[in-house]
Amino acid sequence: MADVVQYRLERMVDELDDLEIRGLFSRREIAEIVKQRRKYEYRLKRPSPLKQDYLAYIDYETQLDSLRRLRKKSVARDLKAKGNKKMKQSVSDFAGVSRIVEIYRLAVMRFKGDIDLWFRYLEFCRRRRNGRMKKVLAQVIRFHPKVPGVWIYAAAWEFDHNLNVAAARALMQSGLRVCPTSEELWVEYLRMELTYLNKLKARKVALGEDEGTLVRDDRLADEKQWRDENKDLFMSLKDDEINNERLNVDNEESKMKLDLFQKQGLSVLRTIYNAAVKALPSSFSLRKQLYEILEAMDLSQSDDICKEMLNDLKRDFSTDPEYWDWLARLRFDDPKSAPGMNEEEIVLSQAQKAIEVYEEALKVVPSATMFNLYAKFLMGIIDPQKEENQHSDHTVDYSSHLLMVYEKVETMGCITEDLACQHISFYLQLGRLDEARKLAEKYCSGNLSDSVQLWVLRVSIEIRCITKDSPSPSKADLLSIYELLTKILKKVPVSKAESLWLMVCIIYPHTLPSILLKLNYYKYETAFVSLCDLNLRNFDLGGSKPWPQSCY
Repeated sequence: MADVVQYRLERMVDELDDLEIRGLFSRREIAEIVKQRRKYEYRLKRPSPLKQDYLAYIDYETQLDSLRRLRKKSVARDLKAKGNKKMKQSVSDFAGVSRIVEIYRLAVMRFKGDIDLWFRYLEFCRRRRNGRMKKVLAQVIRFHPKVPGVWIYAAAWEFDHNLNVAAARALMQSGLRVCPTSEELWVEYLRMELTYLNKLKARKVALGEDEGTLVRDDRLADEKQWRDENKDLFMSLKDDEINNERLNVDNEESKMKLDLFQKQGLSVLRTIYNAAVKALPSSFSLRKQLYEILEAMDLSQSDDICKEMLNDLKRDFSTDPEYWDWLARLRFDDPKSAPGMNEEEIVLSQAQKAIEVYEEALKVVPSATMFNLYAKFLMGIIDPQKEENQHSDHTVDYSSHLLMVYEKVETMGCITEDLACQHISFYLQLGRLDEARKLAEKYCSGNLSDSVQLWVLRVSIEIRCITKDSPSPSKADLLSIYELLTKILKKVPVSKAESLWLMVCIIYPHTLPSILLKLNYYKYETAFVSLCDLNLRNFDLGGSKPWPQSCY
């Protein structure tokens, strides 16, 4: 081990001498550099070096190279002020980057399965442009062909850095052959192709060739060339008519030439879309992303393919509540609106379209999940903090509509604990305490009588009703609360009613000692710790008699 380390240090002599000759580092600093490098080299030569050893060595060499570059700029500035020539590049200018690359190479060969380490290596090569990027990309693709991010990174580098569209396309297609079920690959492939078409379009516009296509219509070109070569054959008495004829021919030519960029973009989208659907027929998120990309692009006949994609989505995902929620929010966020409408009318129109989608969804998928999504959408419209386009004069209308939705949930038998709590909480939000109290009593007496969350909400409402008129409750009021708590505590196990036990201790602090003993005995640690965190000094622990054992 010592011989190998000594050999590697001896190979640094030329670099270190160059740093001293140039005046970038003093002899004392160079001795410290050698000391640090020897320490890191011994770490790497251990029988089982750690990943952190390589990263620490890389960080040290990176900081050292940054310091070298700063000092070189300072020395070059001083030489320029004295009228001397610029500093030429020497061995020390390349040695630091080469050493970091070598450490990275050793690290990735040691930890081949660490994809994060490979990406750090790639990012370093990309930033420093040391000419090793292609080799490293080939290695990481060989070791990690099943990672979609590797193919995307390689294609992006070819597309953006090398401006090699053919190579980027080949990489993406190879990645799709290896990872055909990767949504990310399909989406990025489509974006790359459409970005390329947009760049070609911008180039033609910059060159003044925005009219026409990438291909030439040979028939029209030959006809025009023949007319130019044989113009003497035409009579010159009717020059104006001939000019008009030529103008009409040119107009016909321009009409026949469709915008090939948009047409090609549409063709690319159709091809990728069909292949993606075939590879991932049950992926709703992929279809959604492809549709959103299409909406953002300006393509000829895009409305037709948008309708086609929406029809396919409805055919394949009509029983998925997520699809209906996405479609409704798409209608709500649709920027296309009727002309002449002000902002308030646009918001109302979009909200109405979204509500129509939700109503249609309830006929197709009458489930609790669908009702929950519907209620969240309406709450987003009602709450001004969630929707910037909210207008206070329409809040009452949407509130009544939301209450109708909650009533429809109960009528259709799709009520759940979460929806019931939302219904009660919405009444509280509107300030209708009595109606919330009646509703909580109704739910707690029905099929949801075992719901701890509902009982906690009901007890808190009862307390609010009691303390609404007088801040200090009477014994009769406390007894009524006691009876409510007794009903549910007898039915629900302690492990599921921790929040109710906490409420009991807060309302009736004299019961705290016996409750702590019971929870500790049955090893309900979460509830035990929560109760112990209460401020016990505010409770009268010794004066009152605990509840009967039957209450527990």
